[in-house]
Amino acid sequence: MKDEQVKKIVRNRYAKVAKTNGSCCASSVSCCSAPTNEQVSKMIGYSEEEMNTVPEGSNLGLGCGNPTALASLKEGERVLDLGSGAGFDCFLAAKKVGKLGKVIGVDMTPEMLDKARANAKKGKYTNVEFRLGEIENLPLADNSVDVIISNCVINLAPNKKRVFEEAFRVLAPNGRLMVSDIVLLKQLPKSVQENVEAYAGCISGAELKDKYLELIQKAGFLEVKVIEEKTYPLEYIISESTLKEAIKMTNMTQEEVKEAAQTIVSIKVSAIKTR
Repeated sequence: MKDEQVKKIVRNRYAKVAKTNGSCCASSVSCCSAPTNEQVSKMIGYSEEEMNTVPEGSNLGLGCGNPTALASLKEGERVLDLGSGAGFDCFLAAKKVGKLGKVIGVDMTPEMLDKARANAKKGKYTNVEFRLGEIENLPLADNSVDVIISNCVINLAPNKKRVFEEAFRVLAPNGRLMVSDIVLLKQLPKSVQENVEAYAGCISGAELKDKYLELIQKAGFLEVKVIEEKTYPLEYIISESTLKEAIKMTNMTQEEVKEAAQTIVSIKVSAIKTR
């Protein structure tokens, strides 16, 4: 698939998520199944307190980790969230950086931005801003933020090399990159890689783990570390409808699809920019 086609597919998928106020677990727009938004968030590292302190409707259960918990955010810091969705991580970050800090969320889906801005207004956040843009071409100046976070979004970008180069550009010297994402331990079958449903569902767009880390290093980051690596049950990764679609489109058996899912892991990665 061409890059623009991929972006259109992803944008349409998450526009539906925003409009239905659902999660990736919503039946027709899912990258996971039965678990609720709260169940997914709790499993991937969010506390009850964190989930209860953000505006209702900002937690769509779309993540695969809790980057703000790892980022050790400090008061007064400038934070950028790549693929901010309805604003969940931005609002958590805003509380940590305080009134002297600033949080900027970038998302390419207008419907998500509308939702995030409404949530910010509802929660009376004065230190959060949401901007329309692609994470491969960030609408920010060079060296303008102290910390970059991202939660299960970079896997959806067709040009991950460009994403990390842009992250390096906008990050100030001594800044930190802290991301949670989906990667592969081995290559998926070609039929899965080319499946539209699998791409929009966070699967076929995922990069091999070693290549992912290499891209971060080649962008200029140092001290690239995997803080945590975790596998999730199949139902947290791919919905029943998407599973059936994958079997139908790829001629794989359900067992083969499940086996392929075992190569999909969530990692939490940290890195720094020293210059």
